[in-house]
Amino acid sequence: MVRDAVPIGDCARALVIKLRHHGDVLLASPVIGVLKAHAPRLEVDALVYDETADMLAGHPGLAQLHVVGKKWKAAGSFTRIAAEARLLSALKARHYDLLVHLSEQPRGGWLARTLGPRYSVAPAMRDRGSFWRKSFTHLYPIAPRRHQVEVNLDALRRIGVYPEAAERRVVFVPGPEAEKRIDTLVPKTFVHLHPASRWRFKCWPVERNAELIDRLAAEGENVVITAAPQAEEREFVDEILRRTRSKPLNLAGKLSLKELGALTARARVFVGVDSMPMHLASAMGVPSVVLFGPSGEAEWGPWNVEHRVITTRHSCRPCGFDGCGGSKVSECLTTIPAAPVFEAVRELLQVEAGHRSPAL
Repeated sequence: MVRDAVPIGDCARALVIKLRHHGDVLLASPVIGVLKAHAPRLEVDALVYDETADMLAGHPGLAQLHVVGKKWKAAGSFTRIAAEARLLSALKARHYDLLVHLSEQPRGGWLARTLGPRYSVAPAMRDRGSFWRKSFTHLYPIAPRRHQVEVNLDALRRIGVYPEAAERRVVFVPGPEAEKRIDTLVPKTFVHLHPASRWRFKCWPVERNAELIDRLAAEGENVVITAAPQAEEREFVDEILRRTRSKPLNLAGKLSLKELGALTARARVFVGVDSMPMHLASAMGVPSVVLFGPSGEAEWGPWNVEHRVITTRHSCRPCGFDGCGGSKVSECLTTIPAAPVFEAVRELLQVEAGHRSPAL
């Protein structure tokens, strides 16, 4: 036990800050659940970017969800100042006792000083100097090759809150409207393929995706393919479909984040790369086959679900680079054949079928 533990039961309100991408925000959701499990009367708020708010909206442990607008800067100085003032006023009105900052974003340091919570915790950042160190009452180290869920929970361990294994759940709530729409779109059983990423160097080649789809279709499996609304991702899916003989259901760019979660929850197996939808599959408890290249599965892999990670034995991975030599092409992904991915999907389909079969 740490000697400077925070008396969490004496705190009335806490603010959890995660100003990062969609997947990062989703992987912070266990922090909310653990805080509520250890202090049921604690009101837990979150602060995220507006475009990522749906990742936490509806979380059963969340009291209020505050947002920073990604477009505030482009809207002009007056509009930005007014928006920032409204946000600060709303945060000050909550009178937080605890602030949990889960990234290196400088805003967390300013808020810790401005809001004046009794306790505040953030990552230890060697290059931030005394302003950062003195902004928080507690600092926690970021261990290398540690899963991001555990890194986030290390903030709580540092203040004396130790999560039980069952409490470390990634939570996503699609909501009834999203679930109702998905009911009308997808077949009763299917494999969910989300091949795209905002970074093309994380993607498996077009021809391999097409081969996988056709092999699954030949086995009688329905395939539903999704992608984000961005033109690059939709075009990537179109390239795949131009090479397939079968006709998977193409919902690329047609779903909201909540609808994507509702769809994933109905899948027998999820197949994809290191991207936010993979984390959604973990949140929805869906068995997953995930291809990893330059990013590391130890830090970002599927969490608390049956899964298979497909990668190569390249000695240089995970390198974290945007393709080999900065080329935007990652050979540790492009050299993965379709066969091991197909076999991994078949294996998980058999596991899933066993879970659905009634016990004798």
